[in-house]
Amino acid sequence: MDSFASAAAFSESVPADDLEPVSDRAPEERPFADPRRKQPGYRPLKAWHHFRELLKDKENTEEVFHIFEALPWKASQSAARVYLSSERGQKVRASEPYLVPILDDHAALRRLPAGSVAHAYCDFMEREGLTAQGLIDEYDRFSASRPEFDDQLEWYFRRLRDTHDLLHVLTGYGRDALGEACVLAFTYSQQPAPAHLFIGYLAGLNMRKRGTTDAPILRAILEGQRLGKACPRIAELSIRELLAMPLDEARRKLNITPARFYHEVHRVWQDNGIDPFDLLNQPK
Repeated sequence: MDSFASAAAFSESVPADDLEPVSDRAPEERPFADPRRKQPGYRPLKAWHHFRELLKDKENTEEVFHIFEALPWKASQSAARVYLSSERGQKVRASEPYLVPILDDHAALRRLPAGSVAHAYCDFMEREGLTAQGLIDEYDRFSASRPEFDDQLEWYFRRLRDTHDLLHVLTGYGRDALGEACVLAFTYSQQPAPAHLFIGYLAGLNMRKRGTTDAPILRAILEGQRLGKACPRIAELSIRELLAMPLDEARRKLNITPARFYHEVHRVWQDNGIDPFDLLNQPK
């Protein structure tokens, strides 16, 4: 079964009518932007405060949300307008109104061919004990006191958020501290919020204090940034079609090459008796 045939079969296994919509209104009835939305501004001191809190517990995702709120992607609405006014954007919005049921239906994903992005995604999420809904739940707790928007921008912004774990799978970066920093750098080139580089490179400098100085940590993060620049914006692709593709083929079509310096850092750390997946518990 080829990639597009697999995508068609997968599309039939998760009918669009069964997917959770952003709201009860049909997509074409929603305004592009809710008039209550405000133009975001930069608050670097707030970002610094929340980064210091994040260093105390890297699993505290709420601190990440605060940093992104303080250092946003100011051109995100312009990017969304270009995409949503395109034929491809309208097609994807109609066929994939909500990603979470697609990504969390592992039974449907496992029916796709072995070696597909879908199988790699399931393997990753099950190994790490993650669900797409889990990230949403964390975000909902963070945003509980903030206004809700029923517009097309909300759909676009949710895709940017909900494809995060898929980036780990496509790039091969793990959920260790360096892997997360590299994914953030990759994402910056796709969604240029300064928060991505702020967290990624500051985390890299913190890792240098805990690891060994001869490990090319910052080069690994820069490599992630370059890989993201060479790759089309993944959140704007059909995720159904992407999941159905063989993983190697998907990486080739997306121009995602192996991350050489990330694995080199791991090698250097392991040679020095440092567990890359427990780096933050190493003494400074």
